[in-house]
Amino acid sequence: MKTFKLIKLNILKESGEDFQKRSIPLIDGLIINREDEQNRWIIEAYLDKQYLDEFLRFRQNEEEMVLEAKITKSSNHPAVFLVKVLDVNEIGEHFNVLFMGNIVDHKKDQVEHMLRRLIEEGYQGEELLEEFKNRVEQAEAENSV
Repeated sequence: MKTFKLIKLNILKESGEDFQKRSIPLIDGLIINREDEQNRWIIEAYLDKQYLDEFLRFRQNEEEMVLEAKITKSSNHPAVFLVKVLDVNEIGEHFNVLFMGNIVDHKKDQVEHMLRRLIEEGYQGEELLEEFKNRVEQAEAENSV
C-alpha cells in the first residue's frame, strides 16, 4: 500500500447537461492506494461538521459518487475516482469520511467528455453510473492491450 497526502477534494455532480464541481474544504486528508486486485483506493477526508448530514445521506443511500482529488501537492493534476462512502465518524467539532473506490482516469477532460456524451445519449441516475463504469472498464481494457 502507498499513502499520500490529500490536498484538495471536489465532488462532481450532474447538473442538467453539464457537471458541476463543488469544492469541499479539507481540514486534513489521506489517500491510500491499496494496490489490491480490484485496484481500489481509500480516501479519508477530515472535515468541518457543517458537511456531516450530506455525507451521512451518501452513506445511508449507498450512493456512488465521482470525486476529484489533488494528491501530494496543489500543482499536481487532479485524479478522478468513482467511490462510495464507507464510514462517517464524528470527532469533536469535526468528522471524517472514508471513501472506497477506483481511480477512473488521470485526465479530467476525458472523464467530463465521457460523462457529457452519456448524458447526451439519454443516460440518467443509476443507468448513467452503470454505463459510465462499463465504458471506463472497456477503455481500460483497450489501453492495456
